[in-house]
Amino acid sequence: MANPSTEAAEIDPITALADGVFDHVPQERPTWPAIAKAMRGRCPCCGEGALFSGYLNLVKTCGSCGEDLSHARADDGPAYLTILVTAKILGTLMLWVYTAYQPSPWVMAGGFSLGAFLVALFLLPRFKGLIVGIQWAKRMHGF
Repeated sequence: MANPSTEAAEIDPITALADGVFDHVPQERPTWPAIAKAMRGRCPCCGEGALFSGYLNLVKTCGSCGEDLSHARADDGPAYLTILVTAKILGTLMLWVYTAYQPSPWVMAGGFSLGAFLVALFLLPRFKGLIVGIQWAKRMHGF
């Protein structure tokens, strides 16, 4: 049996609510508006300032509202989502084009390689914005 004096004190949730222990819980932020703003390349907080300083480089702070965006950690999420969606779109389109028109292999390879490149370039910053918007709305990684 453990010594009660050495055990960590447990918090009774009923007493903690009455004492105001959980009053510091931050207010929830609206998720879908934050995602929509960030996917357009705007600050998820105000929707005015730019989210990116380059193609995929995030700004440290919003130029409009001053929100600290340096906490964002998108990592490999945008690349994974881009590959997933691009493959689904182009895989379905390849099957349809080949069955309907039966172009030569070189036309298929060249056309769909260019298509994959362009779709990936279009989707990558939007998916990065999506992940940053979710992180901001859910207060992840210090937001």
